Amino acid sequence: MPLLSPDRDRPEMPASTQVGVLAGAPADLLEMYAYWQRKRGARVMPARADLEPAEIKRLLPGILLVDVRLSADSALEFAYRLVGTREVDMRGHDPTGKPVAEAYYGKSAELVTACYRRVVETGQPFLDEDCFHLPGQEWSPSASIYLPLSNDGAQVNMVLVYSSFRWIAGGWQPDSSSAG
Repeated sequence: MPLLSPDRDRPEMPASTQVGVLAGAPADLLEMYAYWQRKRGARVMPARADLEPAEIKRLLPGILLVDVRLSADSALEFAYRLVGTREVDMRGHDPTGKPVAEAYYGKSAELVTACYRRVVETGQPFLDEDCFHLPGQEWSPSASIYLPLSNDGAQVNMVLVYSSFRWIAGGWQPDSSSAG
């Protein structure tokens, strides 16, 4: 899961011309990253208030907005604020309003919350190409980008996640040839 370099990355370039970490990234994921870049401008990261859903209407089904909170003992906690319709369909339920640690989609709560912690601790976006799949799913995430948001320009208070999906005819099945 490589960190991205907002001051050097060029997500507005066509997918076929990308190099480094972004080489081979899906076009829609690059579109989301380019949008985040435009909204941040010269700042380290944009605020949630900078985002205009009408400007990214076709990307909304693959979006998650996750609130970042501190618990009473100052531990980081994460909760789903908004979950796109494709994310809801893939999960089979809507986790909006629920803690990520309880309603996560992934191998374990620890691995999923570690992704959010990484964004909060570094203040940097990153690309995750190690996507989780359930047997029988017809849509599968191919890559996800985690993008920090901040009300004050310094402290991450929300994480925008965009997952690019691919169609899997007949549903995804684990590769049994590599077992054993």
